[in-house]
Amino acid sequence: MPTLIPVLAAAVVLLSAPQPPTRRSPGPGLDSLRARIERRVAQVPGAIAGIAYHELATGDTLFVNADDSFHAASTMKVPVMIELFRRIDAGGLSLDQGILLVNRFASIVDHSPYALDPGDDSDSAAYALVGSRVPVRELIDHMITRSSNLATNALIELVGADRANATAHALGARNIRVLRGVEDIKAFDAGQNNTTTARDLQLLLEAIETGRAASRASCDEMRDILLRQEFNGEIPAGLPPGTRVAHKTGFITGVLHDAAIVYPNGRKPYVLVVLTRDIKDQSVARQLIADISRLVYEHAVPSGAKTQ
Repeated sequence: MPTLIPVLAAAVVLLSAPQPPTRRSPGPGLDSLRARIERRVAQVPGAIAGIAYHELATGDTLFVNADDSFHAASTMKVPVMIELFRRIDAGGLSLDQGILLVNRFASIVDHSPYALDPGDDSDSAAYALVGSRVPVRELIDHMITRSSNLATNALIELVGADRANATAHALGARNIRVLRGVEDIKAFDAGQNNTTTARDLQLLLEAIETGRAASRASCDEMRDILLRQEFNGEIPAGLPPGTRVAHKTGFITGVLHDAAIVYPNGRKPYVLVVLTRDIKDQSVARQLIADISRLVYEHAVPSGAKTQ
């Protein structure tokens, strides 16, 4: 009997010792995620995609052609919004300040006048406001949630494309170029276009999420505006229904983009930017972005992970 005492004592020690935590099975590694994304892009002949993914919870980062320059299309409206809110923080503007809305702008090439065509604008309803004084708050909302070109050009005239550009660079988006408003055909023909990279937009969205783009209150306001985005066929389409997404899309012929902060339930968000070009069929580009979004979500939130 005495010989059993050490054995029993050892068993008690083993049972009472702290046990290693149960580890969640990891999702696909970043290398695997990269391979899956590259295979999916390769399924679209001639397609070029720039991708930036940053996981705020774990620090996971994946870049694919993230420093390649793309025509920015309407994603350039994000740095314009940031500059507006910084100006508001400084007291130079008010969200309730009324701006006389006109449909007449000057080309950056020779200052010749041009007007926007409502038929080419995703927010044709905004043209009913021409001739009236519209609050800055309402113009920002039109610019982001409906991607109004008219509101965008009015706001660029208010704060200056050069200031929006300088602010973006100061926040780390050093390769973005915000040169002009929308539909300046003379500038387009001269190659003077707004451009961006996936990394640039990732940095700007992260600056909004973390409160570095402007004051905390202004960053919260910007995030709320981005959450009201009405065009949700790209990154949101690859996510589980109900997932909150603060994002900005952009498209012109052969170009389709989406830049997003994704908020999976019960955990910190991640930033995902997908830029595409050289895809003739917009529906094909849209499906590509949605599929990349799905692949990233499956990496960030592996099947079986608990969410609240």
